[in-house]
Amino acid sequence: MRKSPSRSKFQNFRTANFTRQRKGTQRGLIEKPTPTSQEPIPNTRTRLLIAWGLLMAAGLGLAINLYQLQIVNGAKLTEKARKQQMVNLRPFMPRRPVIDRGNNLLAIDRPVYTVFAHPKLFDKPNEEIAQLLAPILNKDAADLVKIFESKKSGITLVPALPEELADRFMRLNLNGFEFVQKYARFYPQEDLAADIVGYVNLDRRGQAGVEYSQEKLLERSVQTVRLSRAGNGALMPDHAPEGFLHFDDLQLQLTIDSRLQRAARSALKQQMEKFGAKRGGVIVMDAADGSLLALVSQPSYDPNQYSKADISLFKNWTVADLYEPGSTFKPLNVAIALENGVIRSDDTFNDPGSIQVADRIIKNAQNKSYGRINIAQILQHSSNIGMVQIIQRLQPNIYYNWLERLGLGQTVDTDLPFEVGSRLKSQEEFISSPIEPATTSFGQGFSLTPLQLVQMHGALANGGKLVTPHVVKGLVDSKGQMHYLPNRPMPRQIFSPATTQRVVEMMETVVSEGTGKVAQIPGYRIAGKTGTAQKASASGGYQVGARITSFVGILPVEAPRYVVLALVDEPKGENAYGSTVAAPIVKAVMEALIPIEQIPPSSTVNPVPADTGN
Repeated sequence: MRKSPSRSKFQNFRTANFTRQRKGTQRGLIEKPTPTSQEPIPNTRTRLLIAWGLLMAAGLGLAINLYQLQIVNGAKLTEKARKQQMVNLRPFMPRRPVIDRGNNLLAIDRPVYTVFAHPKLFDKPNEEIAQLLAPILNKDAADLVKIFESKKSGITLVPALPEELADRFMRLNLNGFEFVQKYARFYPQEDLAADIVGYVNLDRRGQAGVEYSQEKLLERSVQTVRLSRAGNGALMPDHAPEGFLHFDDLQLQLTIDSRLQRAARSALKQQMEKFGAKRGGVIVMDAADGSLLALVSQPSYDPNQYSKADISLFKNWTVADLYEPGSTFKPLNVAIALENGVIRSDDTFNDPGSIQVADRIIKNAQNKSYGRINIAQILQHSSNIGMVQIIQRLQPNIYYNWLERLGLGQTVDTDLPFEVGSRLKSQEEFISSPIEPATTSFGQGFSLTPLQLVQMHGALANGGKLVTPHVVKGLVDSKGQMHYLPNRPMPRQIFSPATTQRVVEMMETVVSEGTGKVAQIPGYRIAGKTGTAQKASASGGYQVGARITSFVGILPVEAPRYVVLALVDEPKGENAYGSTVAAPIVKAVMEALIPIEQIPPSSTVNPVPADTGN
């Protein structure tokens, strides 16, 4: 039978509607019921736009940050990184050694070790370790045991142990000890040349002597180097510039002769002990160029233990203290008078023992009178009266100008530190008061340093030139080749050679016939002059009973070259004079000087020649 079309459509409609209802029923079983007030749900496109916006904003921020880091702050950050990666290092460079003219070592940097003990780490009994260390450390074993028992760790056992002793210590292979290396200045001659060399403090800065005055020559030049540093802070030696630790082998050589220095010190100490003196000094100068061959000051100190010394000893008093030279200045006054033509070598003067100048009475030492005497005899007997009469022949203003030409009132140009200027009254005061030239004629009323007096007598020994006293010869390498010579002022001609030779020969009679006989050395012509001066008081006038004795010698008379000055301050005893205290020192020093300098004996002993005119 054929179906009806309308029925088929109805059936199809019902089937489709039923299907929709079934699907809706199934959907209702799975989904939640739709709320009454529905919220808007963003679609996929909106969400993509938001994500892209966030990514673009982040990218833009990153770009801006990169621009700030790379462009705006790039240079600063690069420099900061370099500073973090690199370290500026100034390597330790030892100071140059100091040697004498014979290449004997006077000062050197050497490695030392600070030794720390940690008893808690000992693997042997304290007593056993103490017994092993006692001979190395030069300490008592019982004392070491007490030290080990004082703390469990961190005991400073030795602050500066020399390298050779540290090597012996380390070879014992003892547990519980720590060695920290450092460098320390060492003075092998101890106090022999302390007054010249000086010392270096804990900060490695010179504080006295040439260690102070010549610090620029003693410090080796070294440049700061930049080394790479690893992330853990360790230095990277592969990046160190090649040869940056190389240093020269130059040494500071002095003009001092240690043999002569030792002889002078021994002679000085002997006389100081004999006369119970306060202090003393010896200076030996080669008048040809001003080289100081010896410069001794007593008491002295050990620069290896400078912290234990009296601080006043760090200034060499022969360079830094003033005194009135007394009769040792008389030969210079004779030279001034001869140079000005107011006296002749054979002139004579009457010495009654006293002379009145203005309202003052001037006397000789011990109130002695000598009658009619010549100029050489004035020096022989150290006549104050004769000297006053000689200087009275000079116009005061001319005399004053000559004193200034000699350097009075000025400071000696020397390479030693703490030099002070000599003192001379003002020209107005000197000229207006007749007593000033009179007292100056026999070495009082003004003051100078012992070094300056040696410089002036050097002019008598070298033909009339003022040279520069100095102790620095220069910088020399290990092969003896000189690399640096100091520039010094040209010598100034003060007196004529004829005048100085006559004065030196007059001074020879002081040794052969006068107050300096004790300085005689058989076979040698020696000139000299004694001095026994009152000590000026800080409050004015002179100290009662205090004197400074001195003797200056020149060797050899036939070819003058070497000047030796000895001073002894405040010797005790009735017989304490320049002739008894200081002259024996000069003789002992000259006896050491003769073989060192190979000075031949004098062939003849010449009399003082007559003056043939100036």
